[in-house]
Amino acid sequence: MTTARPETARPPDNSSSGIELADEFEDRPVPQEHRRSLLSVSSVWFGFPMVLTNAVFGGVIVYHLGFATGLVAILLGCLILGGYVGALSYLAGRTGDTFTRIAAVTFGPRGATLASAFLATVVIGWFAFQVGLTGATLHAALGWHTAATVSIAGVLYVAVAYAGIRALAAIGWIAAPMYLVLGGVAIVLALRDSSPGDVLAYEGQAPAGGTLAFGACVTMVVAGFIDSGTMTADFTRWSRNGREAVLASLTAFPVANLLALLVGAVVVAAGAAAAPGSAGGDFLGLLTDEGGWLTAAAVVFVFVNLGSVSAHCLYNAAVGWGQLTGATMRRLVPVIGALGLVVALAGVWEHFETWLTLLGVFVPPIGAVIIVDQLPSRRRAREGRARGHGVRPGAMAAWAGGAGLATLVHYQGPQYCEAVTGVLAAAAIHLAAERLLRTRAAAPAAAPERT
Repeated sequence: MTTARPETARPPDNSSSGIELADEFEDRPVPQEHRRSLLSVSSVWFGFPMVLTNAVFGGVIVYHLGFATGLVAILLGCLILGGYVGALSYLAGRTGDTFTRIAAVTFGPRGATLASAFLATVVIGWFAFQVGLTGATLHAALGWHTAATVSIAGVLYVAVAYAGIRALAAIGWIAAPMYLVLGGVAIVLALRDSSPGDVLAYEGQAPAGGTLAFGACVTMVVAGFIDSGTMTADFTRWSRNGREAVLASLTAFPVANLLALLVGAVVVAAGAAAAPGSAGGDFLGLLTDEGGWLTAAAVVFVFVNLGSVSAHCLYNAAVGWGQLTGATMRRLVPVIGALGLVVALAGVWEHFETWLTLLGVFVPPIGAVIIVDQLPSRRRAREGRARGHGVRPGAMAAWAGGAGLATLVHYQGPQYCEAVTGVLAAAAIHLAAERLLRTRAAAPAAAPERT
């Protein structure tokens, strides 16, 4: 497998009906004439975090920490994501490259294969998670058959991803307003039997010793979008420049992500959540209990909302594996989608806490190494391409070291944030390794021994 192929143009994929689909430029930088406006790229990212899963996470966090402390954890996690994704987005807008091509500069072509394969596989699991959540949510709210709903949802979400970046932008324009409107309705319904003062005073399980520590809750926020956030280049490479790429990512983190988490937090703090310890601030039941148009709107909302994030993840996976195999994104979408559907039918939704732990430990160090390696200067990125290393050992060691220390914190110091630990440790190890290598390279050769 290779991570770089000749940058020659190839014709766009066409559907069987003869409708021409736009070139996705998976194998080369997006040409300037094909870059998209700030509004267009923002719509791709802004609608992404507006997902029901975030309401679940926001509610779980507040249930364990109380509203005030939980709000601090949520805000901190959103700000961490904003800085992390914003920095990676700047690199993408500056170069027009996919994540895999950017990673090859830092890790080397062969090293990037491992990082890209890992992330492109991780997002398949996240796609499966959202598809499974569609069936589980509608079964719990309306009694729909879980397997049948999952199957229908999977097919629909695959179709959106197959259509490409334009479809992701379009569904973002629909998903985000729907979340804001129906989330607002859910908050109004939740506050019928409580007041804003009750919400602010909510202590959750904190006095009783909530099982989730503050650091673990921050990690939950970060882990929710750290995979696609690390692969942000697959979306923000369409920006006209680095500055617009950063602005587009900031609409998601912290703005949209914070709003989405707060809806679930308020629902739980108002005492309106059915199962706050496990389902957090899932507010679908509040809507369906009202019947009538709200039930119909809730059904559409689930498919549009979870379909948006599912399609984004599937697009990430197909672009990533396309870089590694040489296949086009559209050839891989149906294959990867079918695999994800099988995983969803197997009940992946039941293991979301384990999944978040995996994301929070192993993913953040990847982006941290890329940021400290490439962000300081354009020259370093150009030199990385020119060197053409198979593997850059220092970068790989930094990823491993950051993940190792994050794992240690997860098990031995849950009050701290393993995601932040992984980022800081990986960045420090990489900078130290690069400095050591430069020092050795600059050292004069030892003088020949005199006889």
